[in-house]
Amino acid sequence: MSVKPGLPPAAQVLASREAQSMLSEVDGVTAVVVATVDGFDVASAMKAGDAARVAAMASSISAISSVVAQEASLGRNKCVTIDTESGFAVVYSVHRSDAELVINVIANGNAILGQVAYRTAQFARTLADA
Repeated sequence: MSVKPGLPPAAQVLASREAQSMLSEVDGVTAVVVATVDGFDVASAMKAGDAARVAAMASSISAISSVVAQEASLGRNKCVTIDTESGFAVVYSVHRSDAELVINVIANGNAILGQVAYRTAQFARTLADA
């Protein structure tokens, strides 16, 4: 189920376009989901899977990283990377004046972590400014 968290239409279109662009242009990326911090998907592009489940997962990971950053006096959370045997996930926070969002990118073992992290950070900056 896709929920639009009061984002301006231009930001919603941008999120959808950028998610699809990352999925098609970055080797090894299998899913890109933009979600609210409370776990509802805003935009997604996936080769397989359920965007609602990914959105909920990203929300939980973002919440944990936020608490860790706060408790350790590290400032506002930005990014968490989870490395696994067959790939990784990058969860990037997007701080906007009208909504707090999370971008979750899931990639398989063919992906290059630096490339995915760079593109995700670029996507987050673009979405924050939209």
